[in-house]
Amino acid sequence: MILIDEPNNVVLAAAAAGQQLTDSTKQTVEGGIVDVTMKADSTVHTVIDSVRNLGISDIRDVVTGQNTIFKDALSGLLDLAVAFVPKLLGCILVLWVGFKLIKLLRKALTKMLEKRNAEGSLKGFLTSLVDVLMKVMLVIMAMDIIGIKATSFIAILGAAGLAVGMALQGTLQNFAGGVIILLLRPFRVGDYIECGSYKGYVKEIRIFHTFIRPFNGRVIIVPNSELATKSLINHTKDAVIRLDLTASVAYGTDLDKANAVIQSIIDAEPLILKDPIPKYCVSNLGDSSVDYSIWVWTTVDDYWTLWMRIRENIYKSFYQNGIAIPFPQMDVHINSNN
Repeated sequence: MILIDEPNNVVLAAAAAGQQLTDSTKQTVEGGIVDVTMKADSTVHTVIDSVRNLGISDIRDVVTGQNTIFKDALSGLLDLAVAFVPKLLGCILVLWVGFKLIKLLRKALTKMLEKRNAEGSLKGFLTSLVDVLMKVMLVIMAMDIIGIKATSFIAILGAAGLAVGMALQGTLQNFAGGVIILLLRPFRVGDYIECGSYKGYVKEIRIFHTFIRPFNGRVIIVPNSELATKSLINHTKDAVIRLDLTASVAYGTDLDKANAVIQSIIDAEPLILKDPIPKYCVSNLGDSSVDYSIWVWTTVDDYWTLWMRIRENIYKSFYQNGIAIPFPQMDVHINSNN
């Protein structure tokens, strides 16, 4: 605002500006912190413009009290403070109490999951998710206390979330797959699983991917959506697992003797469980061999040890007892007349 030299006009212009400022600041602050900031900036700019254009006569009017521009500006700022400070204090109080309650609720949720023997990855994921959701709700409540309408804020977040969701559709599917895996737990860390061409021990379950470690020591990173939507085999879901073997003997072998040798191998192996009962039988008459199918049960921890050891024991026992292990043979007949 530019002040003119005539005292009467200066007083009239300043009074008009001050009256307008006072009328606007006396209104209830409904537009939130944005309106408060705009009004405060308007007051400050008015005062700065007036100070820049003050003349000698204007300074005299300010000192004598005829020019009330500074008085009206301070009154406007005071009205703004009276209207906004209580809301700000209420917002700070709600945030302080809210964060304390959220911390207590998170501890209570953690204890509840521990009592139910929840998996570590599931416990961490759920507590983090609940913590974030409650903090977002608390911030929205605090913004509403200040005067920022939550409906507009939520609408903006919804529109932004829709755009982000369209762009990150695959990532969101993996996130949903991770939630399903952590909630339903078709497998856990340490299980040996097989899904399509992937097989190995589950090393780590994350929100978007699962890390599988095969026997060759490498790490396979599989998207959670694939593990959650496709069929998979969990070889170590139960504590007891069956080992299937095939042992072959040559044609002409005494099968009663072969049966006795196989039974002695089973009885002598401490890693084979007696319940369920081990079973074996002749399952196939091949081109060059008589094939036995052997089904024995063991614990998950002893599976691979037994898998490697029992085959060696079968070979040694067959060899010691004179049971021939066949190999592919071909009979060639030569016609001497040609």
